[in-house]
Amino acid sequence: MAIRPILTAPDPRLKLISKPVARVDDELRRLMDDMLETMYDAPGIGLAAIQIGVPQRVIVMDLAKKDEPPQPAYFVNPEITWRSEEFAAYEEGCLSVPEMYEDVERPARIRARWLDYDGQPVEQECDGLLATCLQHEMDHLEGVLFIDHLSKLKRDIILRKMVKAKKRAG
Repeated sequence: MAIRPILTAPDPRLKLISKPVARVDDELRRLMDDMLETMYDAPGIGLAAIQIGVPQRVIVMDLAKKDEPPQPAYFVNPEITWRSEEFAAYEEGCLSVPEMYEDVERPARIRARWLDYDGQPVEQECDGLLATCLQHEMDHLEGVLFIDHLSKLKRDIILRKMVKAKKRAG
C-alpha cells in the first residue's frame, strides 16, 4: 500500500469524467488499498480515484467515528438509481479543496448500486452522512466538485483562496 498525492483545485484533472471499471481484480484492489491509506492519512472520510489522478469510477469511504473501529467501504462503478424529492443540507469539505467548508443541499435519501471490494454487486438505500458522502464522491466521477454547487461568487472566492495558497506553498 502507498500514500498517493491528492490533486487540489483548480487542477484541471479534477474536471475529467471517470471511466467505468471493466473488472474488479488484484490491480484494482491495490488501487483501492492505496486510496484508503491516502484517505486515512489526509485525513478524510471519502476519496474518489480521480482525486489521486486515476480517472476510474472508484470510491473509498469510511464513516466510522473516531472512537469506532475502521469501517472501510468500497464503491466500484457506483450508480444512483433513485433520489428522494426531499433535500438535506450538510456542511461539506473536500480533500481536493482543503480547509474550505460550505453547506451543500443534496437529496436526503438515495438508492444506489455498485460493486464491492470483491466485485460483488450491492444495492442499498442510503440516508444521512452516507447519502451525502456518496453523492459528493460520485460528483467527482463526473468532474464536479462540491464548490460547483455553490453560487458563482462563493465558488470564485474559494478558488482564489486556493490559487493564493498554492502560490504561497510552492
